[in-house]
Amino acid sequence: MSESGAIPLHAWLIMGVALFAVSSAGAVFEMIEDVGGLSKAAWRLQATSLVLLPGFMVQYARAEDSLKLQWKNSMHLLTASGICLALHFGTWLMSLDRTTLTHSLLFVTAHPLVIIIGLWLLRKPATKMQSIGALVGFIGAAVVVGGGASETGVSLYGDFLAFLGAVTVVGYLAIGRMVRGWMPLFLYAFPVTLVSAIALTAWAILSEGLTFNLDDMTGAFGWISVTWILYVGYLALGPGLLGHTGINAVLRWIPPLTISMMLIMEPVIGSIIGWIVGVDSIPQIWTLIGGVLMVSGLALVTFDSESEEASEPSV
Repeated sequence: MSESGAIPLHAWLIMGVALFAVSSAGAVFEMIEDVGGLSKAAWRLQATSLVLLPGFMVQYARAEDSLKLQWKNSMHLLTASGICLALHFGTWLMSLDRTTLTHSLLFVTAHPLVIIIGLWLLRKPATKMQSIGALVGFIGAAVVVGGGASETGVSLYGDFLAFLGAVTVVGYLAIGRMVRGWMPLFLYAFPVTLVSAIALTAWAILSEGLTFNLDDMTGAFGWISVTWILYVGYLALGPGLLGHTGINAVLRWIPPLTISMMLIMEPVIGSIIGWIVGVDSIPQIWTLIGGVLMVSGLALVTFDSESEEASEPSV
């Protein structure tokens, strides 16, 4: 991060575009109608792999032999990360077929609460603010689930699948945290995304009957068809490249805490985008109340976790 104090305007512009891009993914997925959730997830990761390939080739060609060897020795971690990412996208996209966009986004972005559960289960200390934030978040989740019983398009199973997406992404984030300190961005992102794409394609073939052709409804590579290429192309270039790469880029100027707090707004922005494009309706009052509690709880957990990390001495 820049130590000059003032954050340049272009950094905020990049962050704003990146936040919009990642927040818009759910609404765009919903616009791909009559295609199974696993198929949409596989298409998205296939396209993103192609987008990331040039960056990978450049970084690999420029890498020193010692870095290449270290990278190859970490392939088991990259594979595990890719499997976690596949489970995350698979369960999240299946949830979109079974619950509303707002419910899905609230639960799939709840991974900070999952991390606190992990601390409790491992009997590791969580701070007072983290525990309070988790409690507020879980109360909010209970309100969202309870209020959703009378809301059109909502199901408990769909909400559960979305939360499972939050659980599985923790593995992806944890492995990324382990290796990204020394591994260049594309040397990490491309193989992880490729593994995820392969796993999701196989999963969709087994579960949704995809076939190896370009059919726009049942083809394993159906996203290349005229019907869907603009949608999936946007998902790959927008949320897939511009969103996540942009977030990594602005770490040079914007503190991680600020970025994390801004990303908490993803379910709010994503829901608004969904309402505007007509793929979701304005939720009922209990979902709004529970959503505010969930986002507030996530903010408390994230703020305390990032502040605690920032205060630790560097080694």
